[in-house]
Amino acid sequence: MSTERDHRTPSPTISEVAAAAGVGRATVARTLGGYGSVSPKTRDRILAVAKELGYRPNTIARSMTTGETRTLGVVLADVGNPFFAGVLRGISDAARKADYDVLVLSTDEDLQLEAAAIEVLVDKQVDGIALAPAAGRSAQLPHLDIVHKREIPLVLLDRLVDTVDADAVVINNREASRQAVTSLIEQGHRRIAFVWGPVTTEPAADADDLRRIIDHALWSDGERLLGYLDALELAGIPFDTSLVTHVLKNEPQATRAVLGMLSLSDPPTAIFATETDALTGSLRALRQRGLRCPEDVSLIGFDDSSWASVMTPPMSVVAQPMHQLGELTAECLLARVAGSDAPVATHVLEADFVERASVAPPPTRA
Repeated sequence: MSTERDHRTPSPTISEVAAAAGVGRATVARTLGGYGSVSPKTRDRILAVAKELGYRPNTIARSMTTGETRTLGVVLADVGNPFFAGVLRGISDAARKADYDVLVLSTDEDLQLEAAAIEVLVDKQVDGIALAPAAGRSAQLPHLDIVHKREIPLVLLDRLVDTVDADAVVINNREASRQAVTSLIEQGHRRIAFVWGPVTTEPAADADDLRRIIDHALWSDGERLLGYLDALELAGIPFDTSLVTHVLKNEPQATRAVLGMLSLSDPPTAIFATETDALTGSLRALRQRGLRCPEDVSLIGFDDSSWASVMTPPMSVVAQPMHQLGELTAECLLARVAGSDAPVATHVLEADFVERASVAPPPTRA
């Protein structure tokens, strides 16, 4: 009798697979569920029959039996951001190798949406959660209480939160920022704009005030700003609060903020843009003012991309190991899912400064 089935019919049952393979139902259940003992020969025969019949496992039933869904939940700030897209690719690749699926939710940097996303993932009974938190480094995150209560493994990615005791995978943002700004200083720049700083209603009064504001900012943002301040301090350059943006994080706001800086009586001769929207907003502002890069204003971006190397001029950037960050996040999470009781750890990856042609000495001013 042929084992072919019409593609419109329901998936065959375990009983039908067992009958076709000439074995008991329990043997098929153990084979397809991935538990218990089955001889290699019998296992191969069952898998071949299941494939021929078009059997698809009932993941809900399997999760009730094994206590796992073989699914990882990922909560990102913005899946449209090229950085998070690269990180997600790394997570997905590592998960696929381990035969896990990935369920992705985006928060748009909104804590309420983050709390809702966590609730969805808990309800979906994911085996572990990777989270890029939308909260500042000193924030309380009560929506994670249920994650800890249910002992769902959690790994933070890209950002730390001081109150969350979990594994984390981050970039050495502070050192990456310091290196980028130092490269501008070495070219002779002293008026260096930072786009963007923490979102506030009032700009910082001085460097100490800015450091207090950083305590409530996103960890990655704060670390990049600290690297900027480190470079200025090491070079003996006074901090000027008018050269740090405090606007909402989108391209139009970045454009307006940079236009304001370029209107200062002593405008910046260089800009360090710490995200893609900050970089495109800065470029748009330069174009609106008819200024050239790097002849009039030097520019360094954060995150490398294919277009950064082919634009005119090719853009100098801080290149983050996005795929590696994603892979390591998934590997840490999968280790916890598998029962690892290793001490909680923060894994810090280094970024590379890619020097191209968007930086030059500052123009001579009359």
